Amino acid sequence: MTDVTSTTTDPLTRRKFIKVSTLGSAGLWLGGAALLSACDPVELLQVNDAGLRVHPFFTGRKVATTGELVEGTNYVWHGWPDGGACFPLPDGGWSYVSNSELFIGQGGVGYIRFDADANIVDAGSCVTGTTRNCGGGATPWGTWLSGEEWTGGFIWECDPLGAVPAYSIPAMGAFWHEAAACYEPDQQIYLTEDRSDGALYRFTPNTWGDLTAGGVLEAMTEVNGVIGWGVVSDPSGAVTETRYQVPDTKAFNGGEGIDISGNRIAFTTKGDNKVWAYTPSTNTLDVLHDPTINTNTILAGVDNLETSDAGVIYIAEDGDDMQIVLVRDDGSTFPVVQYPSDPSNELCGPAFSPDGTRMYFSAQRLPGETFEVTGPWSAFTDPGPWQPPAPPS
Repeated sequence: MTDVTSTTTDPLTRRKFIKVSTLGSAGLWLGGAALLSACDPVELLQVNDAGLRVHPFFTGRKVATTGELVEGTNYVWHGWPDGGACFPLPDGGWSYVSNSELFIGQGGVGYIRFDADANIVDAGSCVTGTTRNCGGGATPWGTWLSGEEWTGGFIWECDPLGAVPAYSIPAMGAFWHEAAACYEPDQQIYLTEDRSDGALYRFTPNTWGDLTAGGVLEAMTEVNGVIGWGVVSDPSGAVTETRYQVPDTKAFNGGEGIDISGNRIAFTTKGDNKVWAYTPSTNTLDVLHDPTINTNTILAGVDNLETSDAGVIYIAEDGDDMQIVLVRDDGSTFPVVQYPSDPSNELCGPAFSPDGTRMYFSAQRLPGETFEVTGPWSAFTDPGPWQPPAPPS
């Protein structure tokens, strides 16, 4: 696939401009989306006012900056924003929650509340006083599971508007938590572990929807290529760390983001830049992206991920060229947005608004910045013919 990330002073070439503009005003939207859907090499535009490079037909804005008040609110946006998710609200708006990966009791979770027109109407805290809140995952019952990334780290269940005090879930294990994904068909939650020999866990609650009722924590095993699951007898890891309690635990090199992609659990491992998919119904584990095989890949520094309702996978890069990259089932990749800043930074927390028209994410450091990118995301995500939005008035 053509690398669409190269910088140029003419990001939309004359040939491409003619190819699009001859479609007319209404056709411009349809033609543009068709180009995107077909992966035509339309380059990312030059840096906009928000400091982003996006595709034509997309716009971006900054919604928060670490250490500054979120506009129109009394909440100072937290440091080191990391994993995030969006939650629909009864008034038609939504809350974007964002972890804070600060150390030793300085972490937590913050939120920004938007109305139905995407105006910021409030911001605040969901939990404070925790440590290195890294990844997480949304539950079907409308809470945020925030993972602490350290040896004694817990999963914290949080209200997305901070209306209910957050609480830890010791039964889900004390380890280097990264992210979580709820698989409703089996009423189980999958968990990644950010260690070079980390496990992939699944938690089966005693009561779906009430994680405080306890449950069973298991680690994935592999024997002669056959995938299995073994019970973690001591989720506290007080004597033996959880990943070492189950014989034949399959080791993953730095578990990162995880989410549901169709009928699969998609997750990333940063140590080898792989994207994986586990299918519970067939108990099979596949590699969707491997840079040693997909040699023309643009993806490196895999980290948090987000999926669309159609199962398309988006990976946020930690370092490299600071892109959010779409990964197809055949292993092919192309960028959807870029933050062309310090490569020692990282992108994190990608999450779609409930209607799928906006993606939120953060650049974590120096300072932390949180963004919204709006446009015809269905051009990337819909498996069938693209349905154009109403043309601009």
